[in-house]
Amino acid sequence: MAVAFTVLHSSIAEHAEQNANYGKKSGGWNSTTTPTAGSGWSRQSSMSRKQSVVDANELTSATSGLNITKSSTTRVIRIINNFDHTVQCRVLLNLRTTQPFEEVIEDLGHVLKMNNAKRMLTVSNQEVRSFSQLRNEFSDVDTFYITSESRVLSPPFRRSRSRGALAVEPIINTVPTKAEKQRRARSKSRPRALYAADTDIVKVPPDYTVLDVMKEEPIRVQIRGARKTFFPPMVHSPSDDSPPDKRLTLNWVYGYRGVDTRRNLWVLPTGELLYYVAAVAVLYDRDEESQRHYIGHTEDIQCMDIHPSKEMVASAQKAGRTRKTQAHIRIWSPETLYTLYIVGNGEFEEGVSALAFSQLTGGNYLLAVDCGREKMLSVWQWQWGHLLGKVATMQTEDILGASFHPLDDNLMITYGKGHLTFWTRRKDGFFEKIDIIKAPSRTVVTSLQFEQEGDVITADGDGFITIYSVDSDGAYYVRMEFEAHNKSINALIMLPEGTLLSGGEKDRKIIAWDSLQNYNKITETKLTEVYGGVRSLYPQRPGRNDGNIYVGTIKNHILEGSMQRRFNRIVFGHSKQLWGLAVHPDDELFATAGYDKNISLWKRHALLWSTQITYECVSLTFHPFGTALVAGSVEGYLVIINAENGSVVSSVRVCGSALTCMGFNPAGDTIAVGSQNGSVYLYRVSRDGFTFKKSNKIRGVQPLVHLDWSTDGNYLQTVTAEYDLVFWDVKGLIQEKSAPAMKDVKWYTYNATIGYLVSGIWHNRYYPISSMISTANRSSAHDLFITGDTDGHLRLFRHPCILTKSEYNEEKVYSGQVSSARFLYNDRNVVTVGGTDAALMLWDVIED
Repeated sequence: MAVAFTVLHSSIAEHAEQNANYGKKSGGWNSTTTPTAGSGWSRQSSMSRKQSVVDANELTSATSGLNITKSSTTRVIRIINNFDHTVQCRVLLNLRTTQPFEEVIEDLGHVLKMNNAKRMLTVSNQEVRSFSQLRNEFSDVDTFYITSESRVLSPPFRRSRSRGALAVEPIINTVPTKAEKQRRARSKSRPRALYAADTDIVKVPPDYTVLDVMKEEPIRVQIRGARKTFFPPMVHSPSDDSPPDKRLTLNWVYGYRGVDTRRNLWVLPTGELLYYVAAVAVLYDRDEESQRHYIGHTEDIQCMDIHPSKEMVASAQKAGRTRKTQAHIRIWSPETLYTLYIVGNGEFEEGVSALAFSQLTGGNYLLAVDCGREKMLSVWQWQWGHLLGKVATMQTEDILGASFHPLDDNLMITYGKGHLTFWTRRKDGFFEKIDIIKAPSRTVVTSLQFEQEGDVITADGDGFITIYSVDSDGAYYVRMEFEAHNKSINALIMLPEGTLLSGGEKDRKIIAWDSLQNYNKITETKLTEVYGGVRSLYPQRPGRNDGNIYVGTIKNHILEGSMQRRFNRIVFGHSKQLWGLAVHPDDELFATAGYDKNISLWKRHALLWSTQITYECVSLTFHPFGTALVAGSVEGYLVIINAENGSVVSSVRVCGSALTCMGFNPAGDTIAVGSQNGSVYLYRVSRDGFTFKKSNKIRGVQPLVHLDWSTDGNYLQTVTAEYDLVFWDVKGLIQEKSAPAMKDVKWYTYNATIGYLVSGIWHNRYYPISSMISTANRSSAHDLFITGDTDGHLRLFRHPCILTKSEYNEEKVYSGQVSSARFLYNDRNVVTVGGTDAALMLWDVIED
């Protein structure tokens, strides 16, 4: 007689997983054992039927010490009562038994406390009719459901195969222990916990059918060491792991990097302005109102220089965190935007703080200063990538600039804080240096220029201009020194006719000096406070004596004008951290707000208006009708602005914490404001969007960073700083504790960085583990999803994005965190902002 199946206790679960070779007739212990009264269940059929069950306690003792091996004649499966899923156990089936399959199913039903068991079903509601199917067709299925109905009303309760079978005690006809009673009581007190940990038994509440709950498996994602579980909605678009048929191309770069770099503005022979923002070199044509971009860099550009022929540009980037983003120098053509040479790959530690072409011998040499610990000065023959020599400057502070002497390619000058040194490169490759200024001097040399005869002109942080000459013995001495500005001078430029222009940072003055008349002051002008101090100066038409110049300011603006007329702003940029971004609901408009207290409205490339307020802003949103713009500040104020003209309508104090995220409901009559203290504040809003009245507050704990409304306006979803997905019941004014209960809610917007339909952006096999996703946005057509991360990557996915192999199209023009990315209303463009570097960019979404 062959035993059909054996009930397994959890104590032998590990042996059972290996499919022991039980049920053979030669084994005396399994052919002679009979069920006892204490075996935990009793046979309802007559004893004349062939014995098919062995008592679990006897099996445990009998199998101790056995070497369990895998066999095609046996299988370990988990069986579940289809009408009460708390009743389940594991059994070892003998697939070679002579007992009819219908009798085995009936015996399995008795194990599960079920009379007249008739059918065995798989997770997908397929019926198992024979041992042959178990051995072949369903060989990879581990869980089966037993039912006494001839027709099943709903498919079985489905659990993930990847988690393995549960090792649980079989249900026996004994009095439950005190611990079991307590465990059952707890499960009944939490009826909406539809999913449990692997060691728990799940009880489905009566208000959810099995079909509703388990149509798809939940997805688990590891984020910052914590396991996040996301539950599938009943209906969603099919997931596609192929890359989207569209990609991003850079359309426009707003602003200018004047906050932390020097000597960063030039004019090309074509009349285009050349400057850089983040990892992009911008070539801006004012006449055509167009831009071209060199995007060969993967990290922020730190310094740049133009070859004497004006036909090549050298730009250097800082070091990233990966091998592909290490610091190096790229030499490229401004005409074709092609990369011609790459110099110093792997030679620089942290980046390059200074860069310059030689002025003689066709500009064949290139010097670079490393940002590393020793501040290495290196000289390269860039056409061949040959390192001609290097020397450690051993400066404790970063070197602010360096240059070849215009009359001697073997003479180089470096300058910075407490540092002005002349370096002479000998034929044997060694360097000799002369320290003009050395530590512990407090003088900060900020800029350098040359007279036509070769004398050196320096400007410093105290507002002085100094001219150095060389005597007949080759020694350098101070020929002249005078106070030119109040405090720091950031820029010097020598015009062809001998006029020296100097630009001050604190006093915002531009002063012209006559170098031929002992540096007598010719004239001066002062920039308005809104523009900020001077960062860089460059003539509009190099080589001409017309007095027209471009000015780059420390507040990231570019101005044009002359000493005789006013200066006009031609490039506007935010000057501090930029976090707030909002897109208009039905027009190609978008707004930005940052720590510089500026709120600005843009239409494509044009700045429509910019308003200065009294608070630093971190969040921004449009009213659904497009009439009002609401900004959330660090100080906890809401600022309501008329979107037509930028005028401030009113301000409302919400709390004492930063208002980090916000959004209007679809009807536009309520705004939800998420704060740093973890709470959500609700305000009733008038039809025009200008009047706010506090409605309610829902308390929370963790800081909130993203917020979305449901399409019916009844729920909110927020993402916390720890990447927890939190749901809020707006009607009940409570935090919704049951995530499965929210799985079928439709969201009006989707700015959350986590969730079931976007889980593929996290557990993606192509995605770097070190990157944390900081922003995300779903397109209006619900077919695309844009993400930005803390390493500066922009990635365009299909939506929904569920699969681990979901591919994407990628761009990288930021070094730090991308603070926000949003599709415009028609999905033809994407706007992105970088948080700390205030880099604002517009992208076209084009066919790939």
